Amino acid sequence: MNPNNVRVISNPVVLQNLCKMRDKNTDSQGVRIATRKITRCLLYEAAKNLPLVEQEVTTPLTAFKAKTIDPDINLIISPILRAGLIFTDEAIDILPQACIRHIGMYRDEKTLKPIWYYNKVPMDAPNPEKFYIYITDPMLATGNSLLEAIKLYANKGIPISHIKCICIIAAPEGIENIQKNFPEIEIITAAIDNGLNEKGYIVPGMGDAGDRIFNT
Repeated sequence: MNPNNVRVISNPVVLQNLCKMRDKNTDSQGVRIATRKITRCLLYEAAKNLPLVEQEVTTPLTAFKAKTIDPDINLIISPILRAGLIFTDEAIDILPQACIRHIGMYRDEKTLKPIWYYNKVPMDAPNPEKFYIYITDPMLATGNSLLEAIKLYANKGIPISHIKCICIIAAPEGIENIQKNFPEIEIITAAIDNGLNEKGYIVPGMGDAGDRIFNT
């Protein structure tokens, strides 16, 4: 695992909410609230790579040039369904100019391979250097689903440095799987856990993220 391309965000607010969402006694509402708070912190960190331009604004006192996100970029948030949906509301609040493109995959419990059922990414990407992509999934376990999602954008010529993976809990096996195929991609997470069990679940983890978030 290349630690240089993995950013672990472990400020006290993140750690407090990570503790809450892991707890098996936290109900679904509590898990959702904690997840959203962590998501907001991770998205702020991810957004550090967005290009800035100067824009003239007038305050009540004077006119001056302020920095703002370049309005000419194409910013895309791609949540991997279903658990990745929890990122959407926070992403829209923080980055209202972003386009949301959902990716639907579920994991075959026997092979641990992703099975597609929904794809909203078949788009043209003229001037791919103008695209910035954040792929979101609360749990980076085997990394197989995230790997397929990255390929969707990389195959359009979008620079790998413009594609970031945002997850709340990651397993070393998943990180290694991503880095083996895309060594330059950055992964932003709140925690790197011990590893996977025989069923492909992250340990200690939080159980099935989708079930706990959506009370199923």
